[in-house]
Amino acid sequence: MEQVIQRQSLAVRKELRKLVIPIFIETLLIMMLGAMDTIMLSQYSDESVAAVGVVNQIVMFAFLVFEVINIGTSVLCSQYLGAGLRDKMVQVVGVSLLLNLVVGLLVSAILYFGAPTLLGWMGLRPELLEYGVGYMEIVGAFAFFQAISLTVSASLRSANKAVYPMLVTVLVNVMNIIGNYMLIFGKFGMPEMGAEGAAVSTAISRGVSMVVLFVILFRKHIPSFPRSCFSPFPWVELKNLLKVGLPSAGENMSYSFSQVVITYLINILGNEALATRTYTVNTTMFVYLFAIAMAQGGAICIGHLVGKKKIRAAYLLGKYVMRLSILVSLVLSCLWAICGHAIFDWLTDNEEIIRMGVTILVVDVMVEIGRAVNIYATNALRSAGDVNYPFYVGLIVQWTVSVGLSYFLGICLGWGLVGMWCAFLLDENIRAFIFVKRWNSLKWARKGFVR
Repeated sequence: MEQVIQRQSLAVRKELRKLVIPIFIETLLIMMLGAMDTIMLSQYSDESVAAVGVVNQIVMFAFLVFEVINIGTSVLCSQYLGAGLRDKMVQVVGVSLLLNLVVGLLVSAILYFGAPTLLGWMGLRPELLEYGVGYMEIVGAFAFFQAISLTVSASLRSANKAVYPMLVTVLVNVMNIIGNYMLIFGKFGMPEMGAEGAAVSTAISRGVSMVVLFVILFRKHIPSFPRSCFSPFPWVELKNLLKVGLPSAGENMSYSFSQVVITYLINILGNEALATRTYTVNTTMFVYLFAIAMAQGGAICIGHLVGKKKIRAAYLLGKYVMRLSILVSLVLSCLWAICGHAIFDWLTDNEEIIRMGVTILVVDVMVEIGRAVNIYATNALRSAGDVNYPFYVGLIVQWTVSVGLSYFLGICLGWGLVGMWCAFLLDENIRAFIFVKRWNSLKWARKGFVR
């Protein structure tokens, strides 16, 4: 029996590799879409970088509202496809698109009209408000593009069609880089718009992404949404979407809001600390990129296995994903630490920012070990239907350790930004230990949606 399970695991690993490569490339390019704004604005001014860094914290927090639906879409579609229930999968995608359109328009309105108020609440200094408000109004007004795109991408990946979102993201990044160059610096006859130029380029790129993904959805995945699938309205699938999505998104929103609070605390330390944090976040995210790709690809495969009732194979796949994610993240974080001075020399000529950034990258090595485990575990547990546990753990540990200790070490003890990074180290690794214990317990095996 164990030999059969091992053979199944090997077959699934091959499927995993087919998913991970396009997801890795797509995630890399998505990260670059945001990072390119920061990198190109760094050649414009450190003030614009600091302002955009604060705005992106708010925007990313708002985007997590979309995850209420998108996480549920990914989990349910994976399990239903694994069980051969295609009609239910179509129902889930249709309901998801409708809900995220409504939610996306609401979020867009809040970000556009509330930009000055929200940035004021963040304590953004007057000299940065000019950059921040203009950027946020433009990016926020078209947030609904991202809501729809994320939903379509989630449905395609759950059906092992991850290559299509990847190709779209390639297109979007090329457009964004060209648009940034033209609009930030005023090239090829375009006006010099600075931070607002980066926002316009990002918004246009996201709009094109949404349109192209819709075309792919209808041509390659779901040719139509039959009226029979939605008459009567599939309230059960809506309930399941919310059952998965609310705690999952709640955990993500808790994390993101904790980062907003931490950004507020860093703002107290001054503009240099704020700029350093923005540069560090936008460089270290490439360290855990592989872990994200492995976790997302692994979650799809685990969902398929849970739908097929192959629990032991799902467990072994999860362990494999965790080990490989830790190894790659450790190697990359060490490389980043070694090259820290070169990285920050490239981004800025401010000696204080360089000094803080180099020190933080050394501390970040231990942060990335715990982060790799957390990324794997939260995705794996969700895909199996165990969605409440990551929420409770994240809520308690993030706010007590990450936020509480950040304030104590960084501000009360005067350790500054380095002290805050020490708090992040403890937060990530405590949660990692808890999640590994949960996966090994197999309590998640009874949480699936296919009966």
